[in-house]
Amino acid sequence: MKFSENWLRTFVNPPCSSNELAHALTMAGIEVESIQPVAAIFDKVVVAEVLSVEKHPTADRLKVCSVKTGKAETDLLQIVCGAPNVSAGVKIPCALIGATLPGFTIKKTKLRGIDSAGMLCSAKELGITDAADGLLLLPEDAAVGADFRSYYGLDDNIFTLSLTPNRADCLGVSGVAREVAAVTAAELTLLAIDPVPGEIEDTLDVNVMAPAACPLYCGRIMRGVNLDVLTPLWITQRLERSEIRSINPIVDITNYVLLETGQPMHAFDVAKITGGIQVRYAQPHEKIQLLNDSQINLNPDILLIADAHRPLALAGIMGGLDSGVTCGTTDIFLESAFFSPNVISGKSFHLGFSSDSAYRFERGVDFAATRNALERATYLIQTICGGKAGPVTEVKHALPQRSSVNVRVDRVKRVLGIDMTKQQISDYFKRLGFEFSMKENILNVVPPSYRFDLVIEEDFIEELARIYGYDHIPIHFPRADMAMLPISETKHSTAEIKQLLIVRDYQEVINYAFVDAEWELDFVDNGKAIALKNPIASQMSVMRSTLIGGLISNLQFNLNRKQTRVRLFEMGCCFVRSDASDCEQIEKLAGLCYGDMAFEQWDMPARNVDFYDVKADIEVLYRNQNVQFKKFSHPALHPGKSAQICIEDQPVGWLGELHPRWQKKYGLQKNAILFEVSSESLIPKSLPVAKEISKFPPVRRDIAIIVDNDVTVHSLLASMCAEKSTIVADISLFDIYRGKGVENTKKSLAFRVLLQDTEKTLTDEEADSAVTNLIKVLENKFCAILRN
Repeated sequence: MKFSENWLRTFVNPPCSSNELAHALTMAGIEVESIQPVAAIFDKVVVAEVLSVEKHPTADRLKVCSVKTGKAETDLLQIVCGAPNVSAGVKIPCALIGATLPGFTIKKTKLRGIDSAGMLCSAKELGITDAADGLLLLPEDAAVGADFRSYYGLDDNIFTLSLTPNRADCLGVSGVAREVAAVTAAELTLLAIDPVPGEIEDTLDVNVMAPAACPLYCGRIMRGVNLDVLTPLWITQRLERSEIRSINPIVDITNYVLLETGQPMHAFDVAKITGGIQVRYAQPHEKIQLLNDSQINLNPDILLIADAHRPLALAGIMGGLDSGVTCGTTDIFLESAFFSPNVISGKSFHLGFSSDSAYRFERGVDFAATRNALERATYLIQTICGGKAGPVTEVKHALPQRSSVNVRVDRVKRVLGIDMTKQQISDYFKRLGFEFSMKENILNVVPPSYRFDLVIEEDFIEELARIYGYDHIPIHFPRADMAMLPISETKHSTAEIKQLLIVRDYQEVINYAFVDAEWELDFVDNGKAIALKNPIASQMSVMRSTLIGGLISNLQFNLNRKQTRVRLFEMGCCFVRSDASDCEQIEKLAGLCYGDMAFEQWDMPARNVDFYDVKADIEVLYRNQNVQFKKFSHPALHPGKSAQICIEDQPVGWLGELHPRWQKKYGLQKNAILFEVSSESLIPKSLPVAKEISKFPPVRRDIAIIVDNDVTVHSLLASMCAEKSTIVADISLFDIYRGKGVENTKKSLAFRVLLQDTEKTLTDEEADSAVTNLIKVLENKFCAILRN
């Protein structure tokens, strides 16, 4: 929103500078994006009249002009000019000798031998515009000799507002003036708009066929208007300073009223309307050519202004080319309406263009001022273009209701943190123009028709804060009682879990929870992933149910940058369907290892990381729990190199080597080892238990057995630990053998058994008895054979 500061000050003129006014508006939530002067600084430029023009004797493109710059005879100057539009009788700005213009100073000079005592100026030379085709021509009634800067109103600034969508009431200069008056407590002088009496009886039938979309429609016929007159300078200047070009008097006036009141308007050529006016939605296969020359195929959700046979305009957006006001127009139908914001909102985006009308209607205009805007435009048209006005045709349906809201004084104090009295609140509401009644400590406030953003009590409290001044609200630093939070000894924190992996040379990554649907199919065979309604990218169209896809993508990123050793982990949420209509959020921890086991060094042979390296990392994570690894099949993993991770026989995750199919698809030269576990399973932590340290030496015994290949070491260890005697301190596997001397379906396992007593030295008989008991457990449960 751009407007002239001088225009604003005709409504409200607070005793503050331009910068102070901009600061006050910005601090009240109406951000002033910039303040720019209308023109550069210059002096000694007057309004002049060209009395005669003669051809320069030695230059084809130069002319010798006799210029009147005042009433005295000495005010006649001879000026040489090369502008193409200079002619006798025109009035133009003239820079006198000694005048300082942007970039240069005027001196008396000779041009091709002819004296020149000044310069006839273009708008560019005065710093008003960036380009100009010739001299700046002034109206015929411009007073010769007047100071041009004052005459043209150049001691002015252009304010540019950056409005939030909720402040549509400030999309007109009168609305901004209302805001300035409230913020500065200055006197507000709004226009006194009187109804224009009808001089003719002509009307058009108006049929609003979509009353919810157009609750209020006003219009009137005006006959005998003259479009050959010039739009007054004060209107064209205000339009130009709001970046709206002058077209013709009727269009200029409707645009002017738009800027003045915030109410969009449109004028139709009555001669081009057949029958009455219809406000309806578009019908199948309808088209319209708009004022911007674009041809639009209309959708059924587009609201139209139409006549009996064809569309005339896109309601609230833009008029049609065939029904617009042109040079030969003498009779017009002037329209002012209120269209529902929901009907206009979003249409500009789909049509591929916007307009000043659409910008305002989609945010909401003041429906209580719709008819006043029509009367204002009628008055200006009659004053400038003449003509006779007919009666106003008004069709009104259910307008938006402005429900009253209770504002509690105690609530204001609690929300704002300042002791604002009931009288202060009343004064601020009066400055804002709100109607209210008071009962004890409650004010019942009715939001005005131009403020669609005021709905709940907090909205009005915010208004009080704006008028009171955000910068006047004292700063109170938050105060709170600080206390040490307890740290449970039976739970691992997230930071502890991550630190365990970091010290084992992993690096943490964070990926989007939105992933490629193809990842879900490849890595978890999930064909029913939770799809996003409005994905930010085609490759991020579903919610992840596994972290593996992101880690593989991170791996590719690193390999593309010549990294040969990659160890990554991520802890994050995954999303799975719990039933047909609901989903469940699960936090998981996943890791990936690729490339060399260790950095290149002299005392360790180079080798690739393998399944057992990552298995050791998993055992560290579950170091205080009874972790088990069982044979397992997973869509992402190699069939023979994968395992399910269990705690107390309950599955909590998996571990394995990436399937060769996916290794090839994702361009990996080496095997990648992956794991994924439930974060919840990592949290339990066992309390330390104190044990007496034995003073007596341990006794070692080895047990070598032969069992079937499908017997797991875990089951053997679990059975022996369950049946061991109290003097057995530790049992561990130290050798596995398959080969000569052992059947193909068998394997040889060797266990180390440490025996120790805290009260005495063990005898051979006691140690042998304990070992014999373990051997019997193996023989009875697993048909183990003691190896010689």
